[in-house]
Amino acid sequence: MAMRQRLDMRQSQSLVMTPQLQQAIKLLQLSNIELAEFVEAEIEKNPLLQRAEGSDGDGPGDSQAASSDGGDLRLDDASGLNEAREALDAPSEDVFEGGTGSDVPQAAAGAGPSAATDWSKASSGKGGSEDFDFEGSLTSDVSLNAHLHNQLNLSGLTGADRLIASRLVDETDEGGYCRADLPETAEILGADLADVERVLGICQGFDPTGVMARSIPECLALQLKERDRYDPAMAALIDNLDLVAKHDLKKLREICGVDQADIMDMLGELRALTPRPGASFAGDATVAVAPDVFVRELPSGMFAVELNSDTLPRVLMDKAYYAEVSALPMRETEKEFITDCAANATWLIKSLDQRARTILKVASEIVRQQDAFFAHGVAHLRPLNLKQVADAISMHESTVSRVTSNKYMSTPRGLFELKYFFSAAIPSTGGGEAHSAEAVRHRIKVLIERETVADVLSDDQIVEILTEYGIEIARRTVAKYRESLGIPSSVQRRRRMRQSA
Repeated sequence: MAMRQRLDMRQSQSLVMTPQLQQAIKLLQLSNIELAEFVEAEIEKNPLLQRAEGSDGDGPGDSQAASSDGGDLRLDDASGLNEAREALDAPSEDVFEGGTGSDVPQAAAGAGPSAATDWSKASSGKGGSEDFDFEGSLTSDVSLNAHLHNQLNLSGLTGADRLIASRLVDETDEGGYCRADLPETAEILGADLADVERVLGICQGFDPTGVMARSIPECLALQLKERDRYDPAMAALIDNLDLVAKHDLKKLREICGVDQADIMDMLGELRALTPRPGASFAGDATVAVAPDVFVRELPSGMFAVELNSDTLPRVLMDKAYYAEVSALPMRETEKEFITDCAANATWLIKSLDQRARTILKVASEIVRQQDAFFAHGVAHLRPLNLKQVADAISMHESTVSRVTSNKYMSTPRGLFELKYFFSAAIPSTGGGEAHSAEAVRHRIKVLIERETVADVLSDDQIVEILTEYGIEIARRTVAKYRESLGIPSSVQRRRRMRQSA
C-alpha cells in the first residue's frame, strides 16, 4: 500500500481549558487560608484590585466597584437548591427539617483574633494599658534546635568536636531524636566514626534528658540512667517494648527475672518517662481550622446553613481608577496591560462569587442528606457518595470532590470536614436501607467501651451482635474498623483489664 501525504479539513468540538477556567477550578479546591494567600497575591500584582473595607463590603466613595462578598449568600427557602440569586446581599436562609433535635442549639461561632498591642500606649508614663503584660513581651517561644545550640555554645567543645556536634544538632527532629546516619556523617565531615559517636554521647547529656537519642529504647535508657534506675532488669524491659505494648506480663517476668510486684513497679516507672523529649519546645505553628460553613439548629428543630463570611475574601475592582487610567494617552503595551488587569479582576470577583455559591450548594445538600446525623448523632449517619450529591445539585462529581476538599463545617455536634459525611455503604441483613461505614465503626466502638473483665467481645461476637442490629458485615471488616480506631485485640483488652482490676 502506497504512503502519501494529504491535507484534510475537519470540524470537531473540544473543551479548551482557558486560564480563567483553570483559575476557577483551582479556587474551588483551595482552603480558606490558601484562598486568602492567593487573593493577597492577586491584589499585589493587579493595580485595579483592592480589598473591600468594612463589614458590608462597600469600597471607597467613588469606586463603584463590583465586590465578592459571600457573607450574606443564602439559598432560597422555597426552592431549596435552585440557582442562587444574582444579588449576594439579599439575606435569606436555607432551612432543613431535621427531626427532633436539641431544644438548645450550641453556639458555633469561634472567638476572633485578639487585638494587636498598641505600642504607643505601652510606654512608661500616662496612657499605659492596664492589660499590658510586660513580662509576656520579654518572652518568646524557643525551638528545640535553638535550645540545643545554646547549650552547645556553653559546652566547651571546640574545633572538630564543635563542628560534629553542630551537625548532629541540626539532624535532630522536633521530637528530640537524632536522625543522622553516623557513618555517613563521619564520611561527610572527614572525621572518625569513634569521634562522632563520642560527641553524640556528649550531646545526649544536653537538656531535656533523653534528647538526641536514635531510638525510643535509647531515649528511655538515657532518662533512666539520669534517675539511676537503669539496672539489668530495666534494660531487659526496654529491649522488649513490643511485649510491653501487648501487656504480656508473664513473658516480661521471665525475661527480666522479677516477680509480679516488681514488674508492675517497673512498668509504672516506664510510664513516667517521655518518648518525645522535644515535644515541649516550640515547633511549627499549628494553624487553627476555621469553618467554611455554619450549621445552626433552629428552635423548630430545623437546620439553617450559612457561609462563614469571615473566611471569604472581599475584593473590589476600582472602576473609577480604571476609567481615569484608560483616559490617559498610553502605548499599546500599556493599554493591553490595563485591559488584562480589568479582565482578570472581573473574572476573579466572579470566580470568588461562584466558589461561595458552590460551597453553600454542596454543604446544603449534605445537610439535607444527613439530617438524621444532625438530629440524632453519628449512629444515624447515612451512606453517601459524591455522585448522589452531584446528581441532586446538577453538578459534576469532580466539582463536588474539589469543593469538599479542605472545607470544614461547624455544627452543633462539632467541627467536621465535609468529606466526613461521605461514607461507604454496609448492606443490611434484611435487604433494607444500607448502613454507613462510619456509623458501623461507631457502633463497634460503643460495644467495646461497654465491655467488662468478664465479658470481652471477640471480633466474631461483634459480628453476631451487629447482625442482630441488621448489619451484614464480615469478621475481617470488623477487625479492620477496630484497628482503624486504635483498639487492640480482645486478648490484649482482656489482659489489660485484668491488670488494672
